[in-house]
Amino acid sequence: MTTQPQPIRVLVVEDDPVAADAHVMYVGRVPGFVAVGKAHTGAEARRLLDRTPVDLLLLDLHLPDVHGLQFARSLRAAGHQADVIAVTSARDLTVVREGVSLGVVQYVLKPFTFATLRDRLVRYAEFHAAVGEASGQDEVDRALASLRARRRRRCRRG
Repeated sequence: MTTQPQPIRVLVVEDDPVAADAHVMYVGRVPGFVAVGKAHTGAEARRLLDRTPVDLLLLDLHLPDVHGLQFARSLRAAGHQADVIAVTSARDLTVVREGVSLGVVQYVLKPFTFATLRDRLVRYAEFHAAVGEASGQDEVDRALASLRARRRRRCRRG
């Protein structure tokens, strides 16, 4: 008898209540993921993280009480290992670079559609599974590659 893999537990951290509800709904529509909570501030997210196991945060970078990257930095300093997908309207390359240095694994730029988030979550699930099984360079490379966008090939007719 094979055991069913545990769903990836997601905490939605978004200050806009309507957007937060939509993100929770979107997460629930992707097989293998479950939203375990939502928070509208960094303080609320911290309280939830202290009592709820979380694998992944969908983290808005513009929270009312803390910048999302500062929040991510404080999580790492406290030993929290949850991965982060930044959900933001910030398009500043400096912010992206800082996020990468803090372990942000994906960026989803607002506004976005369900299909966009679903794609990022599916790729994250591939990464999550692959990194758990990585035993050599090829496996690590494949795990990291799963996070990158698949490029559509253009067919040139000539």
